[in-house]
Amino acid sequence: MKNSENVPIQPAESANPPQAHTHDHEHSHAHSKEESLLKSRWRLWLSLTILLGFVLAVYVFTLPVTKPVEIGSMTVAYLLAGFPTLERAFRSVRRGDFFNEFTLMSIATLGAFYIGEYSEGVAVMIFYEIGELFQDLAVNRSKRSIKALLDIRPDSVTVLRNGIQVISHPSKVEIGETIVVKPGEKIALDGTLRTEKASFNTSALTGESRPDTKHTGDAVLAGMINLDKVIEMTVSTPFKESKLSRILSMVQDATARKAPTQLFISRFAKIYTPIVFFLALSVILLPFFFVESYQFNEWLYRGMVFLVIACPCALTVSIPLGYFGGIGLASRHGILVKGANFLDVMTELTTVVSDKTGTLTKGVFKVQEVKTSLPESEFIQLTAALENSSTHPIAKAIVEYADAPTDTIKKPTVEQAEEIAGKGLKGIIDGKIILCGNLKLLRQFHIAYPVELDNSVDTLVAVAISNQYVGHLTIADEIKEDAAKAVADLKKLGIETIMLSGDKAEVVQKVADRLQISKAYGELLPEDKVRKVQELKNAGKRIAFAGDGVNDAPVVALADAGIAMGGLGSDATIETADIVIQNDQPSRIVTAIKIGRLTKQVVWQNIILAMSVKIAVMALGAGGVANLWEAVFADVGVALLAILNAYRIQSKTVS
Repeated sequence: MKNSENVPIQPAESANPPQAHTHDHEHSHAHSKEESLLKSRWRLWLSLTILLGFVLAVYVFTLPVTKPVEIGSMTVAYLLAGFPTLERAFRSVRRGDFFNEFTLMSIATLGAFYIGEYSEGVAVMIFYEIGELFQDLAVNRSKRSIKALLDIRPDSVTVLRNGIQVISHPSKVEIGETIVVKPGEKIALDGTLRTEKASFNTSALTGESRPDTKHTGDAVLAGMINLDKVIEMTVSTPFKESKLSRILSMVQDATARKAPTQLFISRFAKIYTPIVFFLALSVILLPFFFVESYQFNEWLYRGMVFLVIACPCALTVSIPLGYFGGIGLASRHGILVKGANFLDVMTELTTVVSDKTGTLTKGVFKVQEVKTSLPESEFIQLTAALENSSTHPIAKAIVEYADAPTDTIKKPTVEQAEEIAGKGLKGIIDGKIILCGNLKLLRQFHIAYPVELDNSVDTLVAVAISNQYVGHLTIADEIKEDAAKAVADLKKLGIETIMLSGDKAEVVQKVADRLQISKAYGELLPEDKVRKVQELKNAGKRIAFAGDGVNDAPVVALADAGIAMGGLGSDATIETADIVIQNDQPSRIVTAIKIGRLTKQVVWQNIILAMSVKIAVMALGAGGVANLWEAVFADVGVALLAILNAYRIQSKTVS
């Protein structure tokens, strides 16, 4: 491999790739939003200055102010503060949408002007707009924080072309090209490592802080950070199709999928708003028939108070913001939730069903035990020499075990190696016939072996030399470090755990016993797993299924919440699952449930707070006890409290 550090660097041929325009468009759109918020702030400050100046002049310094001056100054202040709301109300009415918070607020404040309460009308509009400004800032910040969690794709990449390092946009790099990544740089594209060995920080993708060491031929993904030296890698995926790009798109789309609570509030607001409008109209007009000294302006004022406090903005903004916070918090923990609706589903689970291999176990076979009548090193190298001709995961585990640094004996040469389907391998080493496989292989060749091996629940690889049994290796899939804790924590949450696997029933039960899983079923085909989950659903259980591969896709789709383990390693899981656990840890299922419960708790706190305060102050307003100032403080205050309560989700740490 060439020394990448000594290769000259040239600029790329094109500085404006198509994808760069998309990025620029997103940036300009965000910039225009910031400009709009900045203008709103200046208008509000100027309007507030005029109002405070008027209040100080009249009520503190008792200066004489003529009616035309009062009307003129308050009208200017009102238009400065209320222009956005008046404009949105006008547009809504033109579309036939009369009953919304903008028209309610416009009618209430213009009504205040009609009865001569100019300063109160201005104050209502100013404080309403301040509340709207805080809401916009909170929502925009929440959305940016979600995007910032994963939008870490570099804008440039160093490509090695004809021995020259060329700086290019990632979208201009072709599959098969070699890119160079320096220490501290983020990888921009998916590919395979060409350098012999390198360490990477994968925390942005998986939430795992421990460095991950990769070797030649291993997959490296966009978003990883190169830690220790200059590396070279071969690009395997276009920029737009990298795992990181797809995950980023998924997280952005997630905010558009509404939870049942959000949908309920949206429907509720459409019914609630016209009801409160007609109630306010009733407050104004009905007393005419029952009150002897009826004064229209007095009851109009009470109706205006009723309308202001009835405004549903605290509900319609704080609730989506709560779900944004939940999705963002999950992303920070390496959990990608494809929609707010799935956060709600996680709060209703009664049963978590999981696959075994790759979900609760690592899916990587390891040699656990060696028993032989030969010297152990010699036995291992003979076995590995024959297994080296196979691509089976068990064969790879034996070869890897034999390649450990402690074994110095060179592997012998194998002749006439052949695979015996479903049983093992046969070959000749130093003129001797070697058999290596399961017990069926030994029985086929009528080779005697210890009878107790027939009762073993583990996967065994038996070895015979010249028709004589000489030993065996025990092979097992390792259980993930946090699997037992995940099962225990699920039980603490009152959730049943069930394991479904295609592996031998004895092996499945052994793993279930070690993890203390409630029920376990082995030797299942994909359609058997679907049948089991359907039976659980028919029994009224709310099911989450956690799996790691395309074979689990049917049952993942059937479950109320499909959870993909290790989504960065499998395209199928990202497409099929509702929730993706990026770092492969089963304990993150518990974290996802806790985040869902926290989010729902905060959302319902906001609903109860907002409705309680509104009902109380609406009653006071209708009775003439509360005035417009108190109404707007109650409305804006409740909205801000609800926003702050929703926003605190993002600062939580869930363990």
